[in-house]
Amino acid sequence: MDRLAALNLFALGGGLSFGARASEETPSSSQYNLTQGVTEISGQVYELHMLIFYICCAIAFIVFGIMFYSIIKHRKSKGAVAAHFHESTKVEIIWTVIPVLILIGMAIPATTTLLAMEDTSQSDITIKVTGSQWKWHYDYLDEGVQFFSLLATDQKQIDGLEEKGAHYLLEVDNALVVPIAKKIRFLLTSDDVIHSWWVPDFAVKKDTIPGFINEAWTKIDKPGVYRGQCAELCGKAHGFMPIVVQAMEQDDYDQWLADKKAEIALAEQEAAAALTSELGMDELMTQGESVYVARCAVCHQANGEGVTGAFPAIKGSAIALGDIDPHIDIIVNGRSGTAMQAFANQLTEQEIAAVITYQRNAWGNDTGDVIQASDINQFKENAQSASDMEAAQ
Repeated sequence: MDRLAALNLFALGGGLSFGARASEETPSSSQYNLTQGVTEISGQVYELHMLIFYICCAIAFIVFGIMFYSIIKHRKSKGAVAAHFHESTKVEIIWTVIPVLILIGMAIPATTTLLAMEDTSQSDITIKVTGSQWKWHYDYLDEGVQFFSLLATDQKQIDGLEEKGAHYLLEVDNALVVPIAKKIRFLLTSDDVIHSWWVPDFAVKKDTIPGFINEAWTKIDKPGVYRGQCAELCGKAHGFMPIVVQAMEQDDYDQWLADKKAEIALAEQEAAAALTSELGMDELMTQGESVYVARCAVCHQANGEGVTGAFPAIKGSAIALGDIDPHIDIIVNGRSGTAMQAFANQLTEQEIAAVITYQRNAWGNDTGDVIQASDINQFKENAQSASDMEAAQ
């Protein structure tokens, strides 16, 4: 592959990273070109792609034109005799200078666009994006608002028991909400493996790497719902990790932010109240099943039987049938070196209590154990005290 083809392939690869548009305006299956997106940067990338495409078309037209002209004009049947020349300095200068000029002409706009894509300075909003198997966590660093965003497609659609919806595998329970006409800076990292936060309409595609923070930014031109996906193969449920961004007018965004803060405050009050209340087995099983389906079934399966060689079964397992403390510990703190995450900061004490109760009494486990939110809180306090004592020693 020559230098010109290599540069073209690089540019096309960068452009194609946002070629499959996933906004509410679904393109027809016959749309093969890139979309211009809804940001200034996505427009620049589109224009860069078209510029290089036209340059390549012109080169192809000239090269193939000369080639076919030479084949027809100077064919042997017309008595053409090949010329003999050796080490022509003029020819070597021409076929070196022309490609260099073409490459410079392509590199200047490409470099300008790349520098603009990487300039996260003077942002209005900063949002930390954390990828984990298999969900996104959004933290509005200046507002004290954070939440998880999980796939919301019904399991029956995934299992083929119901007709697939318009946004199959591209819908979430909590969308990332942002205002338009504001520069939004993203800080991207990961809790476990490498993911990639990709929203085609923004021309943003950035890896989230454990222990490392990448930066990206966007400034959306018009309100709407824009969809993307994790674009890095990150494990079993890689295809079940969508991104949904809802862009709003500033006034609507301010109202959403106020409502979200009130919602979080109410949830914290309810979590505190749950520490002094006790739920019956039926209530815990109902809530626990809901949490299990949303957070656990993707690995351990809806029937609790897991995936042989990958994810252990809960049905009939030593964890679910044994002492309660190890069961609480693995849910709260996870298990290092495995896909089992720590849910201490993802679920409330009530939700953890409910899902443990469900796991210990579903699928024939039938231990009869009832776990309350206060039990989870007590476990956390004991673990913190032990940690403090160890640190003091």
